[in-house]
Amino acid sequence: MERKRSSRRYYNKRKKTWTQQCKDYLRQFIAFLFSNIGIICLVVGYTIAGAFMFIFIEGTSGNAVAVSERVKANRTGTASRIWDLTCCNEYCEEQWRMEVQVHLKSFQSHVIEAVRNFSYEGEGKEMNRWSFSGSFLYSLSVITTIGYGNVTPRTLLGKLATILYAIVGMPLFLLYLSNIGDILAKSFKWIYAKCCLCRGCKKRRKRMLVIQRKEQWKMDMRDFKLNTGVLTEGEESDDEGTTDGSSSLSFNDMQEVTVPISLCLAIMVGYVSGGAVLFSKWEDWEFFDGSYFCFISLSTIGFGDFVPGGNMTDPGGTGSSSIKSVELGFILCSMYLMLGMALIAMCFNLMQQDVVMKIRTCTDILRRITRCKN
Repeated sequence: MERKRSSRRYYNKRKKTWTQQCKDYLRQFIAFLFSNIGIICLVVGYTIAGAFMFIFIEGTSGNAVAVSERVKANRTGTASRIWDLTCCNEYCEEQWRMEVQVHLKSFQSHVIEAVRNFSYEGEGKEMNRWSFSGSFLYSLSVITTIGYGNVTPRTLLGKLATILYAIVGMPLFLLYLSNIGDILAKSFKWIYAKCCLCRGCKKRRKRMLVIQRKEQWKMDMRDFKLNTGVLTEGEESDDEGTTDGSSSLSFNDMQEVTVPISLCLAIMVGYVSGGAVLFSKWEDWEFFDGSYFCFISLSTIGFGDFVPGGNMTDPGGTGSSSIKSVELGFILCSMYLMLGMALIAMCFNLMQQDVVMKIRTCTDILRRITRCKN
């Protein structure tokens, strides 16, 4: 019978069609995507795909030169018209000022339109904001809801793509934060528990010794009852269950360790300070400006008054070396944001556990007080 059953199982496995195999592979792939490593790969891959999509839609490699040429031509035409008003006609001062203001306002409105719609930054300052690293940072700022605002889509298709991209990307990034934050919280809590129980906490060492002594006393009592014949088989199983429960107290004692809120706040302040030092050297900012940028970015406020790569658009910074430094700055900022948000999620998780544990202890104390009064 066993041989027949094994042969039937082997036959059923062998009998799977191509569609069933595809379904099995698809289930395994979906299970991997929603695992911890799979979610990281999914977020990174989704951001990379968004970067290529926005490069294809909003790529301004050819349009930037055209916009700059139009602004330059308008400036030259405005200067020539002002010269014609000055040299070739006889006006009084008030009438001349009125005519010049009309031409200057026209040129001003043209420049403002170029800045708003085409991200124009001035002659000699044009940088390709829709390069791969810039588009990657833009995609990341969309799904993280930071939204610096220094780079925005100007076409109708780009705006529609941003809406659809954010609808899918924001829940995906929230799932990334919850899972990775939980993993980091468990890992950090385990490390802290090991350090606390093995090195720093004398009270918990004493508690462990008391638990071990109770366990040893129960073992001795069980052996004594077995030798004297007082303990039956059912009682022996019950007593063994109690010893198993007591042996697991050491593990529960380690699980009861919570990371204090002060340490979580110190981790967040240290990460913001480290990013401030890094960006202040990289972007030539002050330390407080770098701290302000890191806090605004990690808190997803994203005013946009400080953005990565802003100092690279100076006239003296043009060239291939400046472009490479901007690309590296965008990638550095993207890595800092992804790691920092996961770290903040970890700290929030640990602080929540600490607050819940303190509330439980307070409620237990209140219950004991009420029992004593009764």
